[in-house]
Amino acid sequence: MTQNPAGRPDIGAAGSVLTPPTGATLPLSRLAPEAALRRLELTVVRRLEGFLHGDHLGLLPGPGSDVNDARVYQPGQDDVRKMDWAVTARTTVPHVRDTVADRELEVWSLLDVTPSMNWGTEGITKRDLGIAAIATIGFLSQRMGDRFGGMIMRQDSIKRLPPSSGRTALYGLLRKMLDEPIVPDHAPGSMTLAHGIEQMVRTQRRRGMRVVVSDFLTPGDSELDPNVEPEWERALRRLAVRNQVLCIEVVDSHEVNFPDVGEMLIKDPETDFARYVNTSDPAARTRMDAASAAQRERIRIAMRRAGVGHIQLRTDRDWVEDIARFVLAYRRTASMLHQPPQGVSK
Repeated sequence: MTQNPAGRPDIGAAGSVLTPPTGATLPLSRLAPEAALRRLELTVVRRLEGFLHGDHLGLLPGPGSDVNDARVYQPGQDDVRKMDWAVTARTTVPHVRDTVADRELEVWSLLDVTPSMNWGTEGITKRDLGIAAIATIGFLSQRMGDRFGGMIMRQDSIKRLPPSSGRTALYGLLRKMLDEPIVPDHAPGSMTLAHGIEQMVRTQRRRGMRVVVSDFLTPGDSELDPNVEPEWERALRRLAVRNQVLCIEVVDSHEVNFPDVGEMLIKDPETDFARYVNTSDPAARTRMDAASAAQRERIRIAMRRAGVGHIQLRTDRDWVEDIARFVLAYRRTASMLHQPPQGVSK
Protein backbone atom coordinates (compact mmCIF):
# COMPACT_ATOMS: atom_id res chain seq x y z
CA MET A 1 0.00 0.00 0.00
CA THR A 2 1.45 3.35 -1.10
CA GLN A 3 1.02 6.84 0.27
CA ASN A 4 -0.69 9.58 -1.67
CA PRO A 5 0.56 13.22 -1.65
CA ALA A 6 -1.77 14.03 1.26
CA GLY A 7 -0.06 11.41 3.44
CA ARG A 8 -3.06 9.05 3.53
CA PRO A 9 -2.87 5.41 2.40
CA ASP A 10 -3.66 5.02 -1.29
CA ILE A 11 -6.00 2.04 -1.67
CA GLY A 12 -6.21 2.46 -5.44
CA ALA A 13 -9.28 1.35 -7.37
CA ALA A 14 -10.80 -0.23 -4.26
CA GLY A 15 -11.55 3.26 -2.99
CA SER A 16 -14.45 3.64 -5.45
CA VAL A 17 -15.95 0.41 -4.09
CA LEU A 18 -15.33 0.70 -0.35
CA THR A 19 -16.34 4.35 -0.07
CA PRO A 20 -18.72 6.44 -2.20
CA PRO A 21 -17.01 9.04 -4.43
CA THR A 22 -16.96 12.58 -3.13
CA GLY A 23 -15.73 14.31 -6.30
CA ALA A 24 -14.32 13.85 -9.77
CA THR A 25 -11.89 10.95 -10.29
CA LEU A 26 -10.42 12.51 -13.45
CA PRO A 27 -8.86 15.98 -13.77
CA LEU A 28 -9.99 18.38 -16.48
CA SER A 29 -6.58 18.21 -18.18
CA ARG A 30 -6.96 14.48 -18.89
CA LEU A 31 -10.47 14.48 -20.29
CA ALA A 32 -9.53 14.52 -23.96
CA PRO A 33 -6.00 14.87 -25.43
CA GLU A 34 -6.48 17.42 -28.20
CA ALA A 35 -3.29 16.38 -30.00
CA ALA A 36 -4.72 12.89 -30.58
CA LEU A 37 -7.91 14.35 -32.04
CA ARG A 38 -6.51 16.85 -34.55
CA ARG A 39 -6.65 14.39 -37.44
CA LEU A 40 -10.20 13.26 -36.67
CA GLU A 41 -13.51 14.87 -37.46
CA LEU A 42 -16.96 13.70 -36.44
CA THR A 43 -18.86 13.41 -39.72
CA VAL A 44 -22.54 14.31 -39.80
CA VAL A 45 -24.32 11.50 -41.59
CA ARG A 46 -27.81 13.00 -41.80
CA ARG A 47 -28.53 16.16 -43.76
CA LEU A 48 -30.34 18.42 -41.31
CA GLU A 49 -32.52 21.41 -42.20
CA GLY A 50 -31.46 21.16 -45.85
CA PHE A 51 -27.76 21.82 -45.17
CA LEU A 52 -24.84 19.77 -43.97
CA HIS A 53 -24.47 21.87 -40.85
CA GLY A 54 -20.96 22.87 -39.87
CA ASP A 55 -19.66 22.89 -43.45
CA HIS A 56 -20.70 26.55 -43.87
CA LEU A 57 -20.05 29.53 -41.63
CA GLY A 58 -22.89 31.78 -40.59
CA LEU A 59 -23.38 35.10 -42.36
CA LEU A 60 -23.50 37.03 -39.08
CA PRO A 61 -21.12 36.82 -36.10
CA GLY A 62 -22.32 35.84 -32.64
CA PRO A 63 -25.21 33.60 -31.68
CA GLY A 64 -27.33 34.69 -34.64
CA SER A 65 -30.42 36.76 -35.33
CA ASP A 66 -32.97 34.15 -36.46
CA VAL A 67 -35.57 33.51 -33.75
CA ASN A 68 -36.08 29.99 -32.44
CA ASP A 69 -38.74 28.38 -30.22
CA ALA A 70 -39.67 29.90 -26.86
CA ARG A 71 -39.01 27.87 -23.72
CA VAL A 72 -39.38 28.26 -19.95
CA TYR A 73 -36.87 30.64 -18.36
CA GLN A 74 -34.19 28.92 -16.23
CA PRO A 75 -33.06 31.26 -13.38
CA GLY A 76 -29.29 31.68 -13.29
CA GLN A 77 -28.84 29.95 -16.65
CA ASP A 78 -30.61 32.17 -19.20
CA ASP A 79 -29.98 35.78 -20.18
CA VAL A 80 -32.88 38.01 -19.06
CA ARG A 81 -32.34 40.12 -22.18
CA LYS A 82 -33.78 37.24 -24.22
CA MET A 83 -37.07 37.30 -22.30
CA ASP A 84 -40.10 36.84 -24.57
CA TRP A 85 -42.63 39.12 -22.93
CA ALA A 86 -45.48 38.23 -25.26
CA VAL A 87 -45.33 34.50 -24.41
CA THR A 88 -44.71 35.37 -20.75
CA ALA A 89 -47.86 37.50 -20.64
CA ARG A 90 -50.00 34.79 -22.28
CA THR A 91 -48.78 31.93 -20.08
CA THR A 92 -48.00 33.91 -16.87
CA VAL A 93 -44.76 31.89 -16.78
CA PRO A 94 -41.42 33.54 -17.70
CA HIS A 95 -40.25 32.42 -21.15
CA VAL A 96 -37.14 33.20 -23.20
CA ARG A 97 -36.70 32.93 -26.95
CA ASP A 98 -33.45 31.60 -28.35
CA THR A 99 -31.72 32.93 -31.44
CA VAL A 100 -29.84 30.74 -33.87
CA ALA A 101 -27.13 31.41 -36.42
CA ASP A 102 -27.43 30.64 -40.09
CA ARG A 103 -26.44 27.07 -41.06
CA GLU A 104 -25.20 26.20 -37.61
CA LEU A 105 -25.25 22.75 -36.02
CA GLU A 106 -26.15 22.43 -32.36
CA VAL A 107 -24.76 19.43 -30.51
CA TRP A 108 -26.52 18.62 -27.24
CA SER A 109 -25.32 16.05 -24.73
CA LEU A 110 -27.39 14.41 -21.99
CA LEU A 111 -25.25 13.17 -19.08
CA ASP A 112 -26.72 10.67 -16.63
CA VAL A 113 -25.33 11.29 -13.11
CA THR A 114 -27.77 9.09 -11.17
CA PRO A 115 -26.27 6.88 -8.38
CA SER A 116 -25.59 3.90 -10.66
CA MET A 117 -23.04 6.04 -12.52
CA ASN A 118 -20.89 6.46 -9.38
CA TRP A 119 -19.50 2.93 -9.70
CA GLY A 120 -15.92 2.33 -10.87
CA THR A 121 -13.18 -0.18 -10.02
CA GLU A 122 -10.41 0.97 -12.37
CA GLY A 123 -9.60 4.30 -10.74
CA ILE A 124 -12.33 6.13 -12.68
CA THR A 125 -16.10 6.16 -12.20
CA LYS A 126 -18.61 5.63 -14.98
CA ARG A 127 -19.79 9.19 -14.41
CA ASP A 128 -16.37 10.67 -15.13
CA LEU A 129 -15.84 8.32 -18.07
CA GLY A 130 -19.07 9.71 -19.50
CA ILE A 131 -17.76 13.27 -19.09
CA ALA A 132 -14.53 12.23 -20.84
CA ALA A 133 -16.61 10.88 -23.72
CA ILE A 134 -18.53 14.17 -23.94
CA ALA A 135 -15.19 16.03 -23.96
CA THR A 136 -13.93 13.91 -26.84
CA ILE A 137 -17.12 14.38 -28.88
CA GLY A 138 -17.06 18.09 -28.05
CA PHE A 139 -13.52 18.58 -29.33
CA LEU A 140 -14.34 16.63 -32.49
CA SER A 141 -17.43 18.73 -33.21
CA GLN A 142 -16.20 22.19 -32.13
CA ARG A 143 -13.56 22.14 -34.86
CA MET A 144 -16.43 22.71 -37.29
CA GLY A 145 -17.45 25.93 -35.53
CA ASP A 146 -20.72 24.57 -34.16
CA ARG A 147 -22.31 25.09 -30.74
CA PHE A 148 -22.20 22.53 -27.92
CA GLY A 149 -24.66 22.41 -25.03
CA GLY A 150 -25.27 20.04 -22.16
CA MET A 151 -27.99 18.63 -19.92
CA ILE A 152 -27.18 16.97 -16.58
CA MET A 153 -29.77 14.44 -15.43
CA ARG A 154 -29.91 14.03 -11.67
CA GLN A 155 -32.24 11.82 -9.66
CA ASP A 156 -34.74 14.65 -9.13
CA SER A 157 -34.16 17.21 -11.89
CA ILE A 158 -32.36 18.13 -15.10
CA LYS A 159 -29.87 20.99 -15.24
CA ARG A 160 -29.45 22.76 -18.57
CA LEU A 161 -26.10 24.21 -19.69
CA PRO A 162 -26.72 26.66 -22.57
CA PRO A 163 -24.91 25.94 -25.87
CA SER A 164 -21.93 27.99 -26.98
CA SER A 165 -19.10 27.71 -29.46
CA GLY A 166 -15.34 27.71 -29.00
CA ARG A 167 -12.81 25.75 -27.01
CA THR A 168 -12.96 28.00 -23.95
CA ALA A 169 -16.72 27.59 -23.67
CA LEU A 170 -16.38 23.81 -24.03
CA TYR A 171 -13.86 23.72 -21.18
CA GLY A 172 -16.29 25.73 -19.07
CA LEU A 173 -19.09 23.25 -19.76
CA LEU A 174 -16.84 20.30 -18.86
CA ARG A 175 -15.76 22.02 -15.64
CA LYS A 176 -19.41 22.46 -14.62
CA MET A 177 -20.03 18.77 -15.26
CA LEU A 178 -17.01 17.74 -13.20
CA ASP A 179 -18.02 20.06 -10.35
CA GLU A 180 -21.60 18.77 -10.28
CA PRO A 181 -22.23 17.34 -6.77
CA ILE A 182 -22.26 13.55 -6.48
CA VAL A 183 -25.77 12.11 -6.18
CA PRO A 184 -25.80 9.86 -3.07
CA ASP A 185 -27.24 6.35 -3.07
CA HIS A 186 -31.02 6.12 -2.67
CA ALA A 187 -31.44 9.85 -3.29
CA PRO A 188 -35.12 10.83 -3.55
CA GLY A 189 -36.49 11.51 -6.99
CA SER A 190 -38.37 9.89 -9.85
CA MET A 191 -36.31 11.06 -12.83
CA THR A 192 -35.50 8.26 -15.29
CA LEU A 193 -33.52 8.10 -18.50
CA ALA A 194 -36.74 7.94 -20.51
CA HIS A 195 -37.92 11.20 -18.89
CA GLY A 196 -34.55 12.83 -19.58
CA ILE A 197 -34.61 11.90 -23.26
CA GLU A 198 -38.24 13.06 -23.56
CA GLN A 199 -37.28 16.42 -22.08
CA MET A 200 -34.50 16.72 -24.66
CA VAL A 201 -37.06 15.98 -27.39
CA ARG A 202 -39.45 18.65 -26.10
CA THR A 203 -37.03 21.46 -25.26
CA GLN A 204 -34.48 21.18 -28.10
CA ARG A 205 -36.72 21.52 -31.15
CA ARG A 206 -34.06 22.52 -33.68
CA ARG A 207 -32.54 19.61 -35.56
CA GLY A 208 -28.95 18.66 -34.83
CA MET A 209 -26.79 16.05 -33.18
CA ARG A 210 -27.75 14.56 -29.80
CA VAL A 211 -25.40 12.60 -27.54
CA VAL A 212 -26.87 10.47 -24.73
CA VAL A 213 -24.35 9.25 -22.14
CA SER A 214 -25.51 6.66 -19.59
CA ASP A 215 -25.15 3.08 -18.47
CA PHE A 216 -28.74 2.58 -19.76
CA LEU A 217 -29.67 0.54 -16.68
CA THR A 218 -33.23 0.97 -15.41
CA PRO A 219 -33.70 0.53 -11.63
CA GLY A 220 -35.63 -2.64 -10.87
CA ASP A 221 -35.57 -3.87 -14.48
CA SER A 222 -34.37 -7.50 -14.48
CA GLU A 223 -35.66 -8.33 -17.97
CA LEU A 224 -33.12 -10.12 -20.23
CA ASP A 225 -35.31 -10.88 -23.27
CA PRO A 226 -34.07 -8.69 -26.17
CA ASN A 227 -37.58 -8.67 -27.67
CA VAL A 228 -38.90 -6.71 -24.67
CA GLU A 229 -38.26 -2.99 -25.17
CA PRO A 230 -36.51 -1.04 -22.39
CA GLU A 231 -38.59 1.87 -21.16
CA TRP A 232 -36.22 4.41 -22.75
CA GLU A 233 -36.34 2.92 -26.27
CA ARG A 234 -39.53 4.68 -27.37
CA ALA A 235 -38.17 8.09 -26.27
CA LEU A 236 -34.87 7.38 -28.02
CA ARG A 237 -36.72 6.51 -31.22
CA ARG A 238 -38.62 9.80 -31.05
CA LEU A 239 -35.35 11.69 -30.57
CA ALA A 240 -33.83 9.99 -33.64
CA VAL A 241 -36.69 11.05 -35.93
CA ARG A 242 -35.38 14.62 -36.31
CA ASN A 243 -31.80 14.34 -35.07
CA GLN A 244 -28.62 12.38 -35.54
CA VAL A 245 -28.30 10.53 -32.23
CA LEU A 246 -25.19 8.97 -30.70
CA CYS A 247 -25.58 6.83 -27.57
CA ILE A 248 -22.49 6.28 -25.42
CA GLU A 249 -22.89 3.33 -23.06
CA VAL A 250 -20.41 3.39 -20.17
CA VAL A 251 -19.71 0.19 -18.25
CA ASP A 252 -17.25 -0.92 -15.61
CA SER A 253 -15.06 -3.93 -16.34
CA HIS A 254 -16.26 -5.80 -13.25
CA GLU A 255 -19.90 -5.30 -14.23
CA VAL A 256 -19.23 -7.47 -17.27
CA ASN A 257 -16.75 -9.97 -15.80
CA PHE A 258 -17.26 -10.54 -12.08
CA PRO A 259 -13.97 -11.05 -10.15
CA ASP A 260 -13.17 -13.89 -7.79
CA VAL A 261 -13.16 -12.02 -4.46
CA GLY A 262 -15.04 -14.46 -2.24
CA GLU A 263 -18.41 -13.63 -0.72
CA MET A 264 -19.56 -10.19 -1.81
CA LEU A 265 -22.58 -8.03 -1.02
CA ILE A 266 -24.20 -6.75 -4.20
CA LYS A 267 -26.43 -3.69 -3.74
CA ASP A 268 -28.45 -1.57 -6.14
CA PRO A 269 -27.76 2.13 -5.35
CA GLU A 270 -31.19 3.15 -6.64
CA THR A 271 -33.43 0.42 -5.15
CA ASP A 272 -33.58 -1.69 -1.98
CA PHE A 273 -32.08 -4.78 -3.65
CA ALA A 274 -29.19 -6.36 -1.70
CA ARG A 275 -27.86 -9.91 -1.85
CA TYR A 276 -24.72 -11.79 -0.87
CA VAL A 277 -23.08 -13.74 -3.71
CA ASN A 278 -20.15 -16.17 -3.41
CA THR A 279 -17.97 -15.08 -6.33
CA SER A 280 -15.47 -17.88 -5.58
CA ASP A 281 -18.04 -20.32 -6.95
CA PRO A 282 -17.29 -20.74 -10.69
CA ALA A 283 -20.89 -21.68 -11.44
CA ALA A 284 -22.18 -18.52 -9.72
CA ARG A 285 -19.73 -16.31 -11.64
CA THR A 286 -20.71 -18.00 -14.90
CA ARG A 287 -24.39 -17.30 -14.30
CA MET A 288 -23.72 -13.69 -13.34
CA ASP A 289 -21.50 -13.09 -16.38
CA ALA A 290 -24.13 -14.65 -18.65
CA ALA A 291 -26.86 -12.44 -17.18
CA SER A 292 -24.70 -9.34 -17.58
CA ALA A 293 -23.90 -10.24 -21.20
CA ALA A 294 -27.60 -10.77 -21.95
CA GLN A 295 -28.40 -7.40 -20.35
CA ARG A 296 -25.84 -5.60 -22.53
CA GLU A 297 -27.02 -7.45 -25.63
CA ARG A 298 -30.58 -6.28 -24.96
CA ILE A 299 -29.34 -2.69 -24.74
CA ARG A 300 -27.41 -3.07 -28.02
CA ILE A 301 -30.40 -4.51 -29.87
CA ALA A 302 -32.71 -1.77 -28.52
CA MET A 303 -30.37 0.93 -29.82
CA ARG A 304 -30.17 -0.78 -33.19
CA ARG A 305 -33.97 -0.85 -33.39
CA ALA A 306 -34.05 2.87 -32.54
CA GLY A 307 -31.63 3.61 -35.39
CA VAL A 308 -28.99 5.43 -33.35
CA GLY A 309 -25.21 5.24 -33.22
CA HIS A 310 -23.82 3.20 -30.35
CA ILE A 311 -20.43 3.26 -28.62
CA GLN A 312 -19.62 1.13 -25.59
CA LEU A 313 -16.84 2.52 -23.38
CA ARG A 314 -15.27 0.58 -20.51
CA THR A 315 -13.35 1.91 -17.52
CA ASP A 316 -10.42 -0.44 -18.25
CA ARG A 317 -9.89 0.72 -21.84
CA ASP A 318 -8.71 3.88 -23.60
CA TRP A 319 -11.90 5.81 -24.38
CA VAL A 320 -10.18 8.05 -26.97
CA GLU A 321 -9.08 5.01 -28.97
CA ASP A 322 -12.57 3.49 -28.85
CA ILE A 323 -14.23 6.73 -29.97
CA ALA A 324 -11.62 7.25 -32.71
CA ARG A 325 -12.32 3.76 -34.05
CA PHE A 326 -16.05 4.54 -34.12
CA VAL A 327 -15.51 7.92 -35.83
CA LEU A 328 -13.41 6.37 -38.57
CA ALA A 329 -16.07 3.73 -39.21
CA TYR A 330 -18.75 6.44 -39.18
CA ARG A 331 -16.79 8.41 -41.77
CA ARG A 332 -16.90 5.45 -44.15
CA THR A 333 -20.65 5.19 -43.60
CA ALA A 334 -21.13 8.90 -44.31
CA SER A 335 -19.05 8.73 -47.49
CA MET A 336 -21.25 5.92 -48.82
CA LEU A 337 -24.50 7.71 -47.89
CA HIS A 338 -23.38 10.98 -49.48
CA GLN A 339 -22.31 9.42 -52.77
CA PRO A 340 -24.52 10.50 -55.73
CA PRO A 341 -26.63 7.84 -57.46
CA GLN A 342 -24.91 5.66 -60.02
CA GLY A 343 -24.39 7.51 -63.29
CA VAL A 344 -24.76 10.96 -61.69
CA SER A 345 -21.71 13.16 -61.15
CA LYS A 346 -21.26 15.49 -58.21
